[in-house]
Amino acid sequence: MVLTNSQQPTPTAQTPSPSQTTTSSTETTPTTSSPPTQTHISPPAPHSPQMTTRAQHGIFKPRILFNLHTSTHQSISPLPTNPIDALNDHNWKMAMKEEYDALIENKTWELVPRPSNANVIRSLWIFRHKKKSDGSFERYKARLVGNGANQQSGVDCGETFSPVVKPATIRMVLSIALSKSWCLHQLDVKNAFLHGNLDETVYMHQPPGFRHPQYPEHVCLLKKSLYGLKQAPRAWYQRFTDYVTTLGFSHSISDHSLFIYHHGNDTAYILLYVDDIILTASSDALRDSIMSKLSSEFAMKDLGPLSYFLGISVTKHTGGLFLSQKKYAEEIIERAGMSYCKSSPTPVDTKAKLSGSSGNLYHDPTEYRSLVGALQYLTFTRPDISYAVQQVCLFMHDPKTQHMSALKRIIRYIHGTLDFGLHLYPSSVSKLVSYTDADWAGCPDTRRSTSGYCVYLGDNLISWSAKRQHTLSRSSAEAEYRGVANVVSESCWIRNLLLELHCPITTATLVYCDNVSAVYLSGNPVQHQRTKHIEMDIHFVREKVARGQVRVLHVPSRYQIADIFTKGLPLQLFEDFRDSLNIRQPPVSTTGVY
Repeated sequence: MVLTNSQQPTPTAQTPSPSQTTTSSTETTPTTSSPPTQTHISPPAPHSPQMTTRAQHGIFKPRILFNLHTSTHQSISPLPTNPIDALNDHNWKMAMKEEYDALIENKTWELVPRPSNANVIRSLWIFRHKKKSDGSFERYKARLVGNGANQQSGVDCGETFSPVVKPATIRMVLSIALSKSWCLHQLDVKNAFLHGNLDETVYMHQPPGFRHPQYPEHVCLLKKSLYGLKQAPRAWYQRFTDYVTTLGFSHSISDHSLFIYHHGNDTAYILLYVDDIILTASSDALRDSIMSKLSSEFAMKDLGPLSYFLGISVTKHTGGLFLSQKKYAEEIIERAGMSYCKSSPTPVDTKAKLSGSSGNLYHDPTEYRSLVGALQYLTFTRPDISYAVQQVCLFMHDPKTQHMSALKRIIRYIHGTLDFGLHLYPSSVSKLVSYTDADWAGCPDTRRSTSGYCVYLGDNLISWSAKRQHTLSRSSAEAEYRGVANVVSESCWIRNLLLELHCPITTATLVYCDNVSAVYLSGNPVQHQRTKHIEMDIHFVREKVARGQVRVLHVPSRYQIADIFTKGLPLQLFEDFRDSLNIRQPPVSTTGVY
């Protein structure tokens, strides 16, 4: 079929060049046999086509280079999904054999015929790639664990709770060590849970891939604790406590995972978090003596000066210590799929607080809860996100799309401040200063107030909180007074802990509040009409004030640092308060790990 002039396709959006127009007109042949009435124009001489590039229009895209070099080093074996695959890989097989040999040498169990009607738990292999502080591969780790989910309370398990050291205690000990120029040392207990003694009778199936050839139907009667058992953490803690007590240590009443040695001029502290240990002592000789005795009792790994503890990088610089969770923060961002997101200047906006009654349900609540839980641990060194994380934590039971948007804003803020961390400086440990604030009836759903506080030991921030109050407050003064009670309670705990650390506070704790009425209530012993509705349990503040242990003072709102824990702030104010919390970038020059 031949197209006529009226049937020709319409031109594209680009206007054809004159030469293209001429050529097109000459190539169009009339479909009728009538003689031509127009003068024909000879076509121009053929020419090379002009290439149009993005650069001519000012469009540039980054050039992505791929590393196609094949390494001659042996590649890292992937994580196996079952013991059979692991035994077929030389690297994982050696890791499993090393773990099994350690259990046999430790006399963790003995093989016995399976008793009738006995509860026999399963044994499982857990595989991990152990990494260094910089994220590089270190070694293969295979761990044999018991399936504690099958244990029965009162039959093969009893008390299971085990204390772990509090974050504020860690920061407090680091501050004291800095102020006294003590060295901080890091230790790791190999197979810590295997050192615990069991008081219950526990039977377990033989490890997959390592059944005894002569007694394949026998079961393991556990003599020592094993990872995965419900009582394993408590058994290890009790075993460690019993031994260090023989060395002259006593555990703190304020924090049972802190062990204190004090004899004459010799002082030492041990911080225990499961199998990770921080040791600091007043002299190198005392520290070496303690390490030697611990190594003789437990299989210890000396990790040298403190550098990486509980996922926290500890770097020494000329002015003090820098605590950072940069690697952990990068993992959170990657898990959220926001590695290339646009940064946010603040973690939360200045609008009204989030509500749980509006918006559509988020399609993946598990993802929301996982990210929120990860952000909670990030607040260990990032108090600047405490309020924002507290807000998204309120809706973990029923997250909505607006809550996920708020969560993503926190991650975008972290993306832009990855290098930030908490600074600790050599400072006096004889002064305790705190700030407290409350956002009255800020919750749109319950009308409860949000309290926030921060506590400084000398110049170092050691404790902070952002939390919704448990009850309603009928006035802003009452809400602020409850906030004062919260920080006074925390200050009393810190004072008691410092007393046990042989660093007593002899002066009154200064508590700064920006509500004048709350300041008056803290020092007024008269139970007048305005305070009858306030519970008596928070009036202990007056007792502390009367004893001279606490002084509640007024501070203008512009200098109320605790505002960062109760509400969203404008950028300039947020940055000022963040700097007051000692949250800054790392120093330009460092002297390496501590």
